Formats: sequence, C-alpha cells, structure tokens
Amino acid sequence: MASVELHNIHKAYGALPVIHDVSLAIGDGEFIALVGPSGCGKSTLLRMIAGLEEITDGDVSIGGQVVNELTPRERNIAMVFQSYALYPHMTVAQNMGFNLKLSGETKQVIEQRVNEAARMLDLTKLLDRKPAQLSGGQRQRVAMGRAVVRNPAVFLFDEPLSNLDAKLRVQMRSEIKALHQKVQTTSIYVTHDQIEAMTLADRIVVLNQGKIEQQGTPIELYRQPANLFVAGFIGSPAMNFLDGVVDGVDGSPSVRLKDGTQVRIASARKVRSGQSVKIGLRPEHLSLTGNGSPLTGQTMLVEPTGAQTHVLFELAGEQVTAVVDGEAPVRYGEQLKVTVNADQVYVFDSGSGLAL
Repeated sequence: MASVELHNIHKAYGALPVIHDVSLAIGDGEFIALVGPSGCGKSTLLRMIAGLEEITDGDVSIGGQVVNELTPRERNIAMVFQSYALYPHMTVAQNMGFNLKLSGETKQVIEQRVNEAARMLDLTKLLDRKPAQLSGGQRQRVAMGRAVVRNPAVFLFDEPLSNLDAKLRVQMRSEIKALHQKVQTTSIYVTHDQIEAMTLADRIVVLNQGKIEQQGTPIELYRQPANLFVAGFIGSPAMNFLDGVVDGVDGSPSVRLKDGTQVRIASARKVRSGQSVKIGLRPEHLSLTGNGSPLTGQTMLVEPTGAQTHVLFELAGEQVTAVVDGEAPVRYGEQLKVTVNADQVYVFDSGSGLAL
C-alpha cells in the first residue's frame, strides 16, 4: 500500500489545456472517487497517475517517490478498465496469472496468488473456464483478480462497471467495496455515476473542466455543497433550483420566488435583502406533511418506483421533482402541496454560484 500525491498537475494537448493546476493528497489505504461529467478530465488524471499519459507540468508521487519518469510497470500499480481485456484462449486461472508469469514468478507463487484471489472474489469454481463461458459480472471479477494477484501499491479503476446492466452494477459495487475492506489497498476510482461514488468512496473529488470543484466525504458533499455545480451533481434525483430574491433578513429570512411564493431559509445563511439568489431543494426534502414553507403546483408527471414515488410538478414557472411515499395518493393533473423546512433549503449566489 502507498499514499498518492498530485502536486500542481497540468495537462495540455498542444495548445488545449485539459487539467488545470490539480493538487490532491490520497492517504495510504484510502478509497477515492473522481467524479464529474464526460470531458471533465477524470480519466486523463487517472492515466497520468498510471503513467499512460505524460504530465505537462507538476509531479505525481506514489509512496513518497516522484514517479513522473517511471513506466507504468515500475509504479507498482494495477488498473481495472471498463473493458475486461481478457485473453479468450486462456482459462480464468491463466488470465489471472499471466502478468505474474511475464514477471518471472515461479509456478508455485503464481498458483498460490491466483488461488488466494479466486477465494476472495468467489472465482474458485471458475478457474478452468474460458471467458466465453462467463457472465459479464464474472468477467469483471476476473479482471479484478488479475489486478489483485500482483499485490500492487495502488488500485486504479477506470469506470469498470459501465458495461454491466443495472442489477450487475449494484452487485459489483458491493464486491468492489468488500474487496477494498479485505485488502485495504489505496484505490482511485473514476466514474461519472455519483451513486457509485457515494456508495464506494471514503472521499469524493468532484471535477469540472479540469479543476477540482470540491472534495470531501460523501455526506459532506451531500449536506454542504460548495456551489451550484456540486449541489446539482451530488444526489439522485438531482437537486431542484429556483430563482428568487431575498426578503426580510432580520430574524426570519425568506426567498421570494418569481410567482410570489415565500420560502423560509435558515437565519445562518449569509444573505442580504434584495439579493438575487438560487435556492436548492432536494427532492427527498419535499414532504407531503410538515410545518415548513408550503409549496403548491400542478402535478405534471407521476413515476411510481415502489417504496417511493417521484412527482414532477410546476412551481414558479419551473419543473420541480419531489420524492414522496409510494402509498401517497398523488395523481396527474391535480394540485400538489408539499412543505420544506428552512434548514433544508440551500441558497446560492446567482452570480458566482457559490453557497451562501
């Protein structure tokens, strides 16, 4: 295991900069998720850590050693890609042990490490099969096993679950988390799926246009987003945003929406009267019962999901999503009344997008 440190990393393709002065410290044994939309630079950053991309400026350190000039093999890292990249003519055991064979390890060592990884990943009964005889989830476990047998200092995951269906993704998320808890190897996981990041990571790093917007534990990012971008990216369904103007900052501040609706906000919010803001409302914080600010609008869409129902309704000229109890009698076309507590209303400056 080893710590990983990025010091003022820049990356440009010719005159096009894609990573802008990124610095990040990852502790020994920590599981970090790099998240963000397509094109934000997360995979490029991972490939620079792996040595698959040259660094334009800055340093990458693994275990306290600057590795800029080292090859991927010399960095003692192991990558799990979106593509399984298994050799179709080899068995599971041969695929898992192939890199060890290339490194000159003895048959006894290879067999021992392959068997240990197979037990860890529930692959023991599949060691004699070839990739064509495996399911998608089993193939991904083999790809993970191939990384595990090397006993690397750092695991690098590049969107490893993107090719799996929804049910398998949930299963493999659990298996990756269980694997990390067993081996405690420093892990860096790239994904555009914030649910994967929230469920897997000790700490999440949110990237946007080659810069770090915010980093912290999943709960910190959920409860205390630094700006509009992070607030809209973390949470599912996504946070609702509404334009308004601050009223009555003395004692009981509120935000007046375009249709005149008053939404109370926490007195701790650093706002001034007349200030243009955007308020953020998480769908799960909109309740059919409660004593918070009342919000009323016409129901436009009702999506039952079982235990919960997602309701899309119109408020102040915008479409707003609420998550309510699955047994709630909500119907299309009817008026929906929900409430929200003041301490669950997020407030952002309209100009800078920063949280207030």
